[in-house]
Amino acid sequence: MRNLRGQVFLADCPTRLAVEIITEKWAVIVLFALSLGPQRPGEMADLIGGISGKVLTQTLRRLQGYGLVERHAYAEAPPRVEYSLTDLGQTLVEPIKMLTDWARDNGEAIVDFQEQQESGQEQRESSQAQRESGQEQRESGQEQRESSSAKRDDRDS
Repeated sequence: MRNLRGQVFLADCPTRLAVEIITEKWAVIVLFALSLGPQRPGEMADLIGGISGKVLTQTLRRLQGYGLVERHAYAEAPPRVEYSLTDLGQTLVEPIKMLTDWARDNGEAIVDFQEQQESGQEQRESSQAQRESGQEQRESGQEQRESSSAKRDDRDS
């Protein structure tokens, strides 16, 4: 049984492909938006925020190519296009909801931790700069003492 678990990480394993698909930057967010129902690209862009039209189109096409999303083009003037989840895409709704709930519940803790880390890093960098400055001052003082000593030695000779 242990060997079977490790095989999901092999490059040609379908499980790994599935994980790679849904871990692409915008994939889960686009899938979540589509879980609310069929959407036009402009509606999705407004709902998601922060995604360019080009990236949204690329993401939708990639998800369509994996069989998770389907595109519906309506023969109207002006043309209308909607995207929706396929039956296979629908199987991701519950896991994505769980992940979204986890992110909602823990997102603030992650931000707090990052801020603490950044604050600690700034303090470490400040301390390091102070130590380096002190070392430079000590070295400068040593050079001055050596220079003065050399001058005295020259006068004494």
